[in-house]
Amino acid sequence: MAGPAIELAVGDRTVALSSPDRVYFPARGETKLDLARYYLAVSEGIVRALRDRPCMLHRFPTGVDGEKVHQKRLPRGAPDWVETVRIHFPRWDRTADELCVQHPADVVWAVQMSTVEFHPWNSRRTSVEMPDEWRIDLDPMPDASYADVRRVAGVVHEVLDELGATGFPKTSGGKGLHVYVRVPPEHGFADVRRAAHAFAREVGRRCDLVDLTWWRKDRDPASIFVDYNQNARDHTIAAAYSVRGVPEAVVSTPVRWDEIDDARPGDFTIATVPARFAELGDLHAGIDDAVFGIDELLEGADRDAHEGAEEPPDLDA
Repeated sequence: MAGPAIELAVGDRTVALSSPDRVYFPARGETKLDLARYYLAVSEGIVRALRDRPCMLHRFPTGVDGEKVHQKRLPRGAPDWVETVRIHFPRWDRTADELCVQHPADVVWAVQMSTVEFHPWNSRRTSVEMPDEWRIDLDPMPDASYADVRRVAGVVHEVLDELGATGFPKTSGGKGLHVYVRVPPEHGFADVRRAAHAFAREVGRRCDLVDLTWWRKDRDPASIFVDYNQNARDHTIAAAYSVRGVPEAVVSTPVRWDEIDDARPGDFTIATVPARFAELGDLHAGIDDAVFGIDELLEGADRDAHEGAEEPPDLDA
């Protein structure tokens, strides 16, 4: 019922796609082939978001209304041109060879292996233990509205501007927003997370919608959590241009700051983003040229600690 395999030309490579007509997104009927074509249409952006980063795959072998597989290790049967990076997980004393995207064909091959979502690390394989990406995740609690997320995003933008940092926002593909800031790979995960926590506290001082309470169950249900924990080792979130595993085929999409007040997450799907990308290009194209040092934030973290601010638990302990 899913049709015979086809071959897709991806640059100088060819990827065989089995079951191209299998419906992956039941809300509108988009298929596995539609998903592959989407990633081809935004290939420059998705490769930029994933290049050289260890990447966990969220696979849906029968479509997004079926079983979901979180896969760290590269699936078997990869062509010899697919590259990996070996990651050590101290807690379990195990290793995994994770996908390390270099070429659009790597992404399409992952789709062939039923991947819908791409979740990269915030570090690169040349220096896995030193993140080069600070991630600001605006995570709304159940009773918070998207208007609340927008309000907090405005404060985030204000604080970043005062710091002299350039933030690159994107929709999460859910109810929240992400903002990425490129940082030099000079600090470990613990320091980047600590800097992110100091930033979140400053946003919270300026906006009463923010609740940084550690346990989710103890937070105000109408608040926004500025999730600094996304900067911990092996914590990953959907990449820019990653499709989300939901029936509507929503995409985590880069947006301009001046779009946030009007844009809604549901506006961005595999049906709408290719035309947007063709018109605007990759809105995160300049991210590697906008590097921000986190020393000032670490100094702020030290001041907060001196004044008695509670430090979050060590997630690597």
